[in-house]
Amino acid sequence: MVTFQISLAGRYLWGRKLRTFLTTLAIVFATLLIFTMNSMLPTMLEAFQVNMLAASGKVDLTITHTTGEAFSRKKLNLVKTLPGVRTSAGSLSRIINIPDGYYGDAGITALTLTGIDPKAALSLRPYPVKVGRFLRASDEYEIVISTSLAENLDIVVGDELHLPTAEGGVSLEVVGLQPACTMPGNEELLITLYEAQKLFDLPERINTIEVNFNTVDDDQRAAIQTNIENILGDDYTLGGLSSGSEMLSSLQMAQGVFNLFGFLALFMGGFIIFNTFRTIIAERRHDIGMLRSIGASRGTIRGLILIESILLGTLGSLIGMGFGYLLAVNAVKFIGPIMADFMHIEMGTIVIQPSLVIITLALGIGVTLLSGLLPAIGASRVSPLEAMRPVVGEARSRRTLIWAIVGFLMIALSLVWLRTGDVNRVAPGGFLFLIGLILIAPVLVKPITSVFGGLIGVIYARQGTGMLAQSNLKRQPGRAAITASATMIGLAVIVAMGGLIWSISGGFLDLLQRSLGSDYLIMPPAVGVWKSNVGARQDLADRLRSISGVDVVSTMRYAASSANNVPVSLLAIDPEVYPEVASLSFQEGTEMNAFPALAAEPALIANGIFASQAGLALGDIVRLSTPTGQKNYRIAGIAGDYINAKINTAYISQDNLYQDFRKNEDIFIQVNISPNADRTSIEERMQAMLDDYPQFQLLSGQSFIDENKQLFDSIFVFYFFLLGILVLPSLVAMLNTLAIGVIERTREIGMLRAIGATRRQVSRTILTEALLLGGIGIAFGLLAGLYMGYVFVLGLGVGGFPVEYSFPFVGMLSAAAIGIIFSILAALLPSRQAARMDIIRAIRQE
Repeated sequence: MVTFQISLAGRYLWGRKLRTFLTTLAIVFATLLIFTMNSMLPTMLEAFQVNMLAASGKVDLTITHTTGEAFSRKKLNLVKTLPGVRTSAGSLSRIINIPDGYYGDAGITALTLTGIDPKAALSLRPYPVKVGRFLRASDEYEIVISTSLAENLDIVVGDELHLPTAEGGVSLEVVGLQPACTMPGNEELLITLYEAQKLFDLPERINTIEVNFNTVDDDQRAAIQTNIENILGDDYTLGGLSSGSEMLSSLQMAQGVFNLFGFLALFMGGFIIFNTFRTIIAERRHDIGMLRSIGASRGTIRGLILIESILLGTLGSLIGMGFGYLLAVNAVKFIGPIMADFMHIEMGTIVIQPSLVIITLALGIGVTLLSGLLPAIGASRVSPLEAMRPVVGEARSRRTLIWAIVGFLMIALSLVWLRTGDVNRVAPGGFLFLIGLILIAPVLVKPITSVFGGLIGVIYARQGTGMLAQSNLKRQPGRAAITASATMIGLAVIVAMGGLIWSISGGFLDLLQRSLGSDYLIMPPAVGVWKSNVGARQDLADRLRSISGVDVVSTMRYAASSANNVPVSLLAIDPEVYPEVASLSFQEGTEMNAFPALAAEPALIANGIFASQAGLALGDIVRLSTPTGQKNYRIAGIAGDYINAKINTAYISQDNLYQDFRKNEDIFIQVNISPNADRTSIEERMQAMLDDYPQFQLLSGQSFIDENKQLFDSIFVFYFFLLGILVLPSLVAMLNTLAIGVIERTREIGMLRAIGATRRQVSRTILTEALLLGGIGIAFGLLAGLYMGYVFVLGLGVGGFPVEYSFPFVGMLSAAAIGIIFSILAALLPSRQAARMDIIRAIRQE
């Protein structure tokens, strides 16, 4: 029996090639998006890990501070004396971002400079040297590099390697070459620990302890590790590096957004598939009746329809994954330059996880199967006599009215929740609103088509074609509602994302002007990813202040910390000077109270995302993890700037940073000049000073703002490209419905042509149907899009990105225009098919 059902399903699909193609196309679009987005994000995550985190080495245990910051070397002495520790060594490692062009065309963007104790390091693991020698304890300006880096830079043993450091640019003699680097990531450069402490301005400090045990017994090794944990306390991480967590969490949030696109596509694909199988059942009533009359059971009919669903779902999912991979590859090529320019992260090849393949296939086939389930159940319940009768249209059933009442109640409840402004109610209310519109659509088909039909009749559909088109849709309100629902979702996404994008654009560009509107910016290679930047000592800022015409110089310093188990980037400012060159956007608290609090006490200003993730409110006391122990800070305000908007960030005073973290390295400098100052002369003098600090770049504030506006434009183009793909299934839905409608009404169209209807009139009737379907979808789509857009913006505020909602006038006009254009495009093929139908053959059609 199963073989018979598979054979029959395959013959039917092959015999209706156009319908099979259109149905498969809907599944292709749905799986394409979910596969594309979920392959791009792991690629971005891996790029961050490979480029920004240095490998800890093959040792039994690696110890770092939870903040990732340097700590006292005395901790190493404690570990050395513990029972079970065979050998241990401390090191000071740091990733150095390399400015563009620093090494010519070598393409090097970052290097890892590691200071080691040569004797202790060799007791942990071997350091083979192919050419020259290894480091000695007495070395000062000597360095060991890999042969691959030496070949890339065209240097040999005895040559000098130039590096940007906190002391400025330094030259180090290459004394040895290690084997070529085989693992992906930044090349590691080795110098003595003393030299690294001097270049990084971190005397007597290390940031990693590596340990080898004297046993291979699992229980004994666990006991040694527990002993180390007890000695060091909770401020230290054993077994791996913890840096970069704030950026990884941001990428994971972005993954949720991308997943939303994919699931919306699947949602629309489900509507298209459901509509297709529903119309297939309507068209095949006679065939089903014949099968039932010759003995086919209800199970046989259900199995036949479900087999068709599985075949189409499998085919569409496989094709969608193939095209999704190609789209992901090209999207990464598009995003790569942006990541390299603004985050100094080099994108790698696409990462395809096995779980993604399984999930995509399960979703593609599963949604298709579910979409065919209800029509299959309905088909199995058709009796032979009922199926043989002529179809006169769908009657408005009691069940339809009941569901419509449920839909009205859902919409009413969602509007009540909307007025509360509580995201915990508004977000599920958006889902209720969308489902409610879908449920009430069948009962609104007749009134809406009457309104739009009258308007279209005046403009276009004359000579009775408009009335005929209305009657065709009213006979099948369920099918029309489902098709319009697919269009509604596509257009709702455009309106919603339009509101979100314009809200973000306005909010972030205002934030950009506030926080980076100074006359000049002295910037490191990577902004936002502060940990890998090498700054300068305080004397650089003092020299800048001495330039005639320079009015204000404000510096920013960095340290990593955590609070409430949430990692946070600490940016230290001078609370008196910073407000003269920039300002923060406050959600809670005020600038007049917050900045003086930073100077007067241990206080901090938390940005929105950090406050949200750590559960902080104005006035709370939070314990920050520092190399000198846990410290209490009061929340003096919740505010943020542009660069750090997507990263957990808190602002403290530079005095407190030095007291708790022992850091005074300037990583970002803003400069304002006097109104009548000679800009050319000042720029020349500042650039001359920065020649000793090649890690910095001098930019005018306005040029940086213009550059970021271009970045926003690029991102928006990418988003609209995705939206265009997401809306295409609605075109497929209308095309499917109209094409199937023409097939069903073959005899009816033949009769119209026989009694004198022209080809033009038949074509107009089909086009009018498409415009009416588009009108229904536009009406519902605009309403749903406004609600969804508000939910998105409200969710941003809760997640720590507060922006004001901007009414999407352009988005609504675009959605309406796209709905009309897609309606016309969808009608072209079916209208031509109907107009060219042979009259005699059409009349003879059963």
